[in-house]
Amino acid sequence: MYIRVAGPNPRGELAPMKRRGNPDEQLMTALYTEHYSVLINFVSRYVNDRHKAEDLVQETLLRAWKHIDHLDPEPGRTRSYLLTIARNVVTNAWRAEQRRPKLVADENAVNSVPSADNVDQMVEGWLVAEALERLSPEHRAVIQQMYYEGQSVADAARRLSVPEGTVKSRAYYAVRALRTVFEEMGMLR
Repeated sequence: MYIRVAGPNPRGELAPMKRRGNPDEQLMTALYTEHYSVLINFVSRYVNDRHKAEDLVQETLLRAWKHIDHLDPEPGRTRSYLLTIARNVVTNAWRAEQRRPKLVADENAVNSVPSADNVDQMVEGWLVAEALERLSPEHRAVIQQMYYEGQSVADAARRLSVPEGTVKSRAYYAVRALRTVFEEMGMLR
């Protein structure tokens, strides 16, 4: 296999690849040496940040590495293949950036955004309170201790003066009963 070597060969003639290490690594080193400056200039036309441009060139070379079997050793075709990969990487980065929300520094713009009302939260709260009212007092007490006050099974058992196993079974059946009540109320499907 022949590759164009930059560096000691000033005319850039095709030179046989030496077999000192992994041929793919040598090929990637030669690609990097020969095409990095072209790739960085190409990407820099579309990206103003030098660090980001370097990252995109590295991504381009990584993709070329992953598909090294597609590389044509002819120099013109290799460069066009790498530029195609670079174009795709730049396009993907631009699309990803467009999906990210933009930060707004204008105080008037931030203050002019309408605040979200909490009607949905209030209705949900009323429905949950109604569903809890439909539970037995024992089940409601366990739900209150474990889910609203964040008590462990042992702490809830001490507060309710019942064994831990009873707290566990009441919690299990209370959650099942709540699910049934929510389904009756049309909150779950």
